[in-house]
Amino acid sequence: MMEIPSIFIPEDWSFTFYEGLNRHPDSIFRDKTVAELGCGNGWISIALAEKWCPSKVYGLDINPRAIKIAWINLYLNALDDDGLPIYDAEGKTLLDRVEFYESDLLSYCRDNKIELDRIVGCIPQILNPNPEAMSKIVTENSSEEFLYSLSNYCALQGFVEDQFGLGLIARAVEEGISVIKPSGLMVFNMGGRPGQGVCERLFLRRGFRINKLWQTKIMQAADTDISALVEIEKNSRHRFEFFMDLVGDQPVCARTAWAYMKSGGRISHALSVYSCQLRQPNQVKKIFEFLKDGFHEVSSSLDLSFDDDSVADEKIPFLAYLASFLQENTSNPCEPPAGCLNFRNLVAGFMKSYHHIPLTPDNVVVFPSRAVAIENALRLFSPGLAIVDEHLTRHLPKQWLTSLAIEESNHAKDTVTVIEAPRQSDLLIELIRKLKPQVVVTGMAQFEAITSAAFVNLLSVTKDVGSRLLLDISEHLELSSLPSSNGVLKYLAGKTLPSHAAILCGLVKNQVYSDLEVAFAISEDPTVYKALSQTIELLEGHTSVISQHYYGCLFHELLAFQIGDRHPQQEREPAEVISKEMIGFSNSAMSTLEGAEFFVPGSKESGVIHMDLDRSFLPVPSAVNASIFESFVRQNITDSETDVRSSIQQLVKDSYGFSADSCSEIIYGNTCLALFNKLVLCCMQEQGTLLFPLGTNGHYVNAAKFVNATTLTIPTKADSGFKIEPSVLADALEKVSQPWVYISGPTINPTGFLYSDDDIAELLSVCAKYGARVVIDTSSSGLEFQAAGCSQWNLEKCLSNVKSSKPSFSVVLLGELSFELTTAGLDFGFLIMSDSSLVDTFYSFPSLSRPHSTLKYTFRKLLGLKNQKDQHFSDLIVEQKETLKNRANQLIKTLESCGWDAAGCHGGISMLAKPTAYIGKSLKVDGFEGKLDSHNIREALLKSTGLCISSSAWTGVPDYCRFSFALDSGEFDRAMECITRFKELVLGGSAKVNGSN
Repeated sequence: MMEIPSIFIPEDWSFTFYEGLNRHPDSIFRDKTVAELGCGNGWISIALAEKWCPSKVYGLDINPRAIKIAWINLYLNALDDDGLPIYDAEGKTLLDRVEFYESDLLSYCRDNKIELDRIVGCIPQILNPNPEAMSKIVTENSSEEFLYSLSNYCALQGFVEDQFGLGLIARAVEEGISVIKPSGLMVFNMGGRPGQGVCERLFLRRGFRINKLWQTKIMQAADTDISALVEIEKNSRHRFEFFMDLVGDQPVCARTAWAYMKSGGRISHALSVYSCQLRQPNQVKKIFEFLKDGFHEVSSSLDLSFDDDSVADEKIPFLAYLASFLQENTSNPCEPPAGCLNFRNLVAGFMKSYHHIPLTPDNVVVFPSRAVAIENALRLFSPGLAIVDEHLTRHLPKQWLTSLAIEESNHAKDTVTVIEAPRQSDLLIELIRKLKPQVVVTGMAQFEAITSAAFVNLLSVTKDVGSRLLLDISEHLELSSLPSSNGVLKYLAGKTLPSHAAILCGLVKNQVYSDLEVAFAISEDPTVYKALSQTIELLEGHTSVISQHYYGCLFHELLAFQIGDRHPQQEREPAEVISKEMIGFSNSAMSTLEGAEFFVPGSKESGVIHMDLDRSFLPVPSAVNASIFESFVRQNITDSETDVRSSIQQLVKDSYGFSADSCSEIIYGNTCLALFNKLVLCCMQEQGTLLFPLGTNGHYVNAAKFVNATTLTIPTKADSGFKIEPSVLADALEKVSQPWVYISGPTINPTGFLYSDDDIAELLSVCAKYGARVVIDTSSSGLEFQAAGCSQWNLEKCLSNVKSSKPSFSVVLLGELSFELTTAGLDFGFLIMSDSSLVDTFYSFPSLSRPHSTLKYTFRKLLGLKNQKDQHFSDLIVEQKETLKNRANQLIKTLESCGWDAAGCHGGISMLAKPTAYIGKSLKVDGFEGKLDSHNIREALLKSTGLCISSSAWTGVPDYCRFSFALDSGEFDRAMECITRFKELVLGGSAKVNGSN
């Protein structure tokens, strides 16, 4: 072997590494493609090729002179003394099996798209005393000393392991993940100076299983400077591991070792050889592809180490799915409130494959939780008397559990009375026969769930007395490839579910997050299915997409290995006909569901363009995706890291001048709408009247009507931007007792106009005079793009100037972080209250769907960027405001050129416009025929062009429709084309615009 001064001389370090390689059986390298990192003079690559006959060994080193010497050594060993090739048993020479290339770690293999079976490496792991030197370009002309340092030291690599001198190995491992085959192995020398736990964690947290092949002690090279390690110990609690001479058993820290060396002593350290293999290679590769695509900063938080394989088998596939989802979906996908279509397909697929029940996605409604599903169902039917399993009453409103008004006459007032019932079916059936409730909500005892008998009896008795049945099977549904017997699902495999019954399942049984919940209900009655879906849209907005993705991954894993439709579906008996005497929807629910505008599902063929949704479909910034992913890859997140209270306090202080002190209660919800609906119930509990200004978000108004709240409309005018005028507010407050005033601001939803600081001060003064409770909804604020002349709010000053003798006066601040932090599709609502009696009332409605800890972690990070005025994040918000401003201007121009009178806007994501030129015009297209007005123009636009807007029935403003413009750029352009095409269909090319004919 030839050697020169600029190359690391083989010694204990590399000899131990070769000993470790020798621990493998012969088959481990035979016929494999191998790369050796830091090959130096090439001796290990050559020895490996000679002993194990791999198909190819690539010896790689960043030192160009090392590569030249390695080639020389290869020829010296491949040829005999006469210069003739030496052939092995397979008729090949070392020249056929070995190649050497200059390469920064695996760059040669990555650039040439070489897939590897094995990666081995004996590379540096001591920090260079002069890291700046490593930034030099490596050239043939570099000094011998510098080139030698490449073999002996490593520079900072940008990994958390840098602090232990392991950064270069960390980079090698991550580069190796991208080029190694799924069954591949990596073998690395690891000096034990950082401690064995630190060395092993480098591999474990990146998703590897590890095997320690060999360990020994070697003397620390006298010329190696460990002062950098001493400095690390000085600034952290970490202690490195050295030994005094070779015989010492007790480790000493770097500082002690350094002092001992300086005094003439010799020190050693442990040296181990680790073999590692990816636990779930395909999924881990997807995760690292995502991280290297602009998310390297998240890699420091990555933790794929698991003590329990079942946890790894669940979490790693989800992280891979989440990585793919965040990569592919640059903007928020449009999903129906009933639940993500993919998730409902997976639930239906699971039921069909494992339980032989032929469900479709249109039989499955997704809820944030089991508690929300039960309360929504009870509000839909509003029974005078409901019997509910005692195990399922914990999250029901306390008023329902204490009411004794069980006479039928009370049902007209939508008073719900709940009686707790035992789970044992014979006792429950006896109670149903005696009390004859309109609704029964129950689970089943384990011993009764094994067969269908108890379920059949429940169906029969509820049918006989005219009760609706909601059966909870949460405890009996197993997400496994061998689910145990379940009598309810056995029944459904042979018979259609009767129209008076629905099945409920809350999913909480996962291996990773005990508090991550999503629920679904199954109904085969289209009317009930549709109504349950609409309760989600009205009362919740939608279910957390992340939660659906998580459980969707579990269903996907169970379905992925199965061959579909192997067995013919057995014929099911039709459902029994149910008498008309069964309780229907409550009067308030019925009138709301008939008059409200709900989500219009699209298909690949129809391609509905939604300008009717309160959602942003603008591109999701990478900082948001990074925070989402980091919240899931982290383990052992502390409570302080998910505590968003102080961050929200700073946000509302900076944005609205609102002081949320320690006496204020801050409550979090999955959505702002879910929080608002609990406030409506508080208003009803106080027998109050809820005052909405004309031109309020239609979902809020319809939600109040759905639960039969007493409401009053405050007139507003288009010429004043649909803002409440103080005198008009005073007139309205004169007429009611216990008033609750709803104000959307600073940005009004849906009009997009702004309340100034003076405006809100005047309104609060009027409210204080009449002792009104004020709900200020800031959920559509934060994206004001034309705020010139509109002063920023200072609510603290406004409230300090208000003098009120009425103790009932209080201000509740309702907020949503989605728009504020540009997190399209990821919602986080908050509510700030200071009135203790109101807080107590609010908590008496306990079924609120709350954000998971991962979302709290995500939003805390994003709030930190906003509150600290991070330049990059601030630029993103400015960019989104500019995009919305341009969209608004383009929409106004398009509308006005096509016969609409646009009201304009100054912020938010929507505006109002009047279809002036279309009123009274006739239109006949497929699916629509009639004279146009501001109500049916929504249907006419949808049927003729595929564009969906909100009509005046939704806005509440006579003649004005709503257009939401925070669309993906392609969708927005299509929407403008639809508006133009509709004009051509109705008015023709020569029609006058900006006025009626």
